[in-house]
Amino acid sequence: MRDYYEILGIGKDASEDEIKRAYRTLAKKYHPDLNPNNEEAEAKFKEANQAYEILSDPEKKSRYDRFGHAGVDPQAGGYGEGFGGFGDIFEDIFDMFGGGFSRGSRRNGPTRGNDLRYDLNLEFKESIFGTEKEIQIRRTENCSSCSGTGAKPGTSKETCRTCNGRGEVRYAQQTPLGQFVRTSTCDTCNGTGEIIKEKCNSCNGSGKEMKTKKIKVKIPAGVDNESIISMRGEGESGDKGGPSGDLYIYINVAEDPIFKRTGNNIYLTIPITFTEAALGAEIQVPTLEGITNYTIPEGTQTGTEYRLKGMGVPYLRGHGRGDLFFTVEVAVPTKLSEKQKELLRDFAKETGEDIKEHKKGFFGKVKDAFN
Repeated sequence: MRDYYEILGIGKDASEDEIKRAYRTLAKKYHPDLNPNNEEAEAKFKEANQAYEILSDPEKKSRYDRFGHAGVDPQAGGYGEGFGGFGDIFEDIFDMFGGGFSRGSRRNGPTRGNDLRYDLNLEFKESIFGTEKEIQIRRTENCSSCSGTGAKPGTSKETCRTCNGRGEVRYAQQTPLGQFVRTSTCDTCNGTGEIIKEKCNSCNGSGKEMKTKKIKVKIPAGVDNESIISMRGEGESGDKGGPSGDLYIYINVAEDPIFKRTGNNIYLTIPITFTEAALGAEIQVPTLEGITNYTIPEGTQTGTEYRLKGMGVPYLRGHGRGDLFFTVEVAVPTKLSEKQKELLRDFAKETGEDIKEHKKGFFGKVKDAFN
C-alpha cells in the first residue's frame, strides 16, 4: 500500500489546511462524476479518500506516523471507526461541484440579497471634518408589478410536481465504498420548488427589475483611505421575503499639497529664512482650520520639529483629536548681491567662523571612519 503522504503529494510537516487543499485537488481531478467509466480515476479517487481519512484526523495521523499502516488498520485493531467519517468528506467534495447533501442544495426558502460596493472619492478636508454626499447606485429590486413573485398579476406560482416543492431530487450512487444517496437540483424548477405558468410581463418571471436610486451618505469626521461605511439594507433585494443585502462604501481620499496625514496626526514642513532661524521670529503656521501664529526661538536649527496639540484629525471612535507637527527648514538664498555676500563674509569674520577649518575637520572625521 502506498504511503499516504505520497498519495496526497505532501510532506509530513504539512498543516491541516495543506492536507485539505491537496485532497480537494485530487478529489476534484479524479471524482467519478467527472471521469465516468474510468477505473483508474476511480481507484485514485478511493486512494485519495483513504489518505485524507487518516491524515485529516490528528489521532489517526499520529498513529500512522508512529506505526505506519499497521497503526490505522482496523483488521489489526488500530481503530474501530472504519470509514464512518466519509459523510463529511464527500459532502466537502460535492460542495465543489455545486451539489452536496440536502441541507445545502435547497433554494426554495428566503434568500438574502447581494451586497453592493461603491467607491467614493473625497477631498482631503472632507475626510477630516466629515460631510454629506449624495450617491447614485444601480441595483436590483423586487418587481413593482408582481411584488417579486415573477407571476403575472392576478396569478400565482404552483408547486413543482417533479420534486414536490423540495427543489431537489435524490438518487443513489454506487461507489467502491458502498451506496451513497445524493441529491441534485431539480431541473424542472431549477431548485425553486415552484413553477410559474404565466410570467409577469414587466420582469419576464424573474421577479426583479433594475433601478437607479439616489442615497444620501453621512461621512463622519476622521475617515481615511480604505475606511468602509456600511449601510444596512441598501444592497440588492432578497428572494422570497429574504432581507436585502447591504451597501458598502469604500473611501478614497485625495492627497493634500501641504498636509500629510499619518493616523490621526498631521505633518507639514514650513520654510523659514536664515534671519528668522538665527534671531527667532513669529511665523505663520497653516493648520486644518486656517493660519495660526507660532513663535520660534532664536538659534532654531533646520529640521527642528514643533507640535500643536489637538490640532490634528478627529478620532472616529471617541472624543479628541490627534496633533499637528510642523518641521522648519531654513531656506538658503540662491541669488545674492555683492553687498549681501560681503555682509555675510563680514558676519563670518565677526563670529570667528573659519569655513576651511570646518571642512577640514569634517573630512578628517570621514577619513578616520574609513580607516
